[in-house]
Amino acid sequence: MTDAHTARTIVGIIGNVISFGLFCAPIPTIAKIWKMKSVSEFKPDPYVATVLNCMMWTFYGLPFVHPDSLLVITINGTGLFMELVYVTIFFIFASASVRKKITIAMVIEVIFMALVVFCTLYFLHTTKQRSMLIGILCIVFNVIMYAAPLTVMKLVIQTKSVKYMPFFLSLANLMNGVVWVIYACLKFDPYILIPNGLGTLSGITQLVLYATYYKTTNWNEDDEDKEKRYSNAEIELGKA
Repeated sequence: MTDAHTARTIVGIIGNVISFGLFCAPIPTIAKIWKMKSVSEFKPDPYVATVLNCMMWTFYGLPFVHPDSLLVITINGTGLFMELVYVTIFFIFASASVRKKITIAMVIEVIFMALVVFCTLYFLHTTKQRSMLIGILCIVFNVIMYAAPLTVMKLVIQTKSVKYMPFFLSLANLMNGVVWVIYACLKFDPYILIPNGLGTLSGITQLVLYATYYKTTNWNEDDEDKEKRYSNAEIELGKA
């Protein structure tokens, strides 16, 4: 038991490091927005969506919901803070109409999260029941968030170009999924296993596409166009 617990802790720490790297992926985009003092054509959707995802996973990791999940709290709590910073910067430099959309989306997320917390704590009285409800919700939101990577993969197939799917981000997504799958298996947790299993499959698919279309890629197209098109679909995969 001790060895399994130690191994799970080590794997979880590695998962935290990799996931932190993925949370840092939008920094170049956010830095560019700050430098330009404008959001240009960048979209806030991935960051707003990830805020809710991180809130849900952080709540899932709390001792009175799913005990012994400190490393789930640490990475998703960190991710929540970072995503809120991204959203704030985006809000500062966005147009009035985009600010309104961000405000509405954030208010809806906070209300929804408050209702989830209330219903979980008031109506469910065991950690097993609470883990099941929040775990299922986490899986649902993770699956929804796979729409962005699927869009990028579709673009790769249509254009026969991997220009809009950076290799190292795809590799990091695969590593992230694999590490959290191992974490979930060391102390079986289906709610972490399922979304990260899907994340692993997504990462493998991306690398297969990369190998398939690398030679047919035209690398001379405008880099700025590349950044805009990819960043509008960028989303961190399979965070525990």
